[in-house]
Amino acid sequence: MKSSIILCGGQSRRMGRDKGSLIIKDKPMIKYILSTLNNEIDEAIIVLNDSKRIDQYRQFIKSKEYSYQIKFIEDKIKNKGPISGILTGLENISTEYAIVFPCDNPFITKNTIQTLFNEIEETTQAIVPYHDPKNKLKTSEPLHAIYNKNIIPTINELILKDSLHIKGIIEKIDTKFVLIDNKKILKKEFRNLNRPEDLKIFN
Repeated sequence: MKSSIILCGGQSRRMGRDKGSLIIKDKPMIKYILSTLNNEIDEAIIVLNDSKRIDQYRQFIKSKEYSYQIKFIEDKIKNKGPISGILTGLENISTEYAIVFPCDNPFITKNTIQTLFNEIEETTQAIVPYHDPKNKLKTSEPLHAIYNKNIIPTINELILKDSLHIKGIIEKIDTKFVLIDNKKILKKEFRNLNRPEDLKIFN
């Protein structure tokens, strides 16, 4: 079985409005990722920062449209960034591994999902794509990665220290880096939409 964690707890300050529910070509942005995950996973944990937003997302995300189970979960620890979203998601998956995505990336492909899951080995705690072989950690994409739920104690330890940078996790665990080679994994899949002007790509 396979799980996914979709992070929707950001403040969206640069965009000026909630990104996951932002309409892109007639549908909310998050639904692009959810559609791509069809027939690739068994469950998706959508992590949101409060119950009001959970109610909002329930209005337009209908489970009958997807091949997998969907759970809406409120972020366990508020205002700690994506590290707490990953923690919340991992604590609620019913599988060993989950692939993590931010809600503001509609470009991810099934091929990349399959490629990353295929890289899992017995002792692997994370599968993380990266851009530059000269500096894997610096150019890594830890918010588009797979994590084993056995890293929960490591994340808790980092949060207690207020060490909230995601790359701090992958430095401490058994991480397997996978090159974004523009063949199996395309660079354009990692474009995030952070500002209103970024939406011009859809025009």
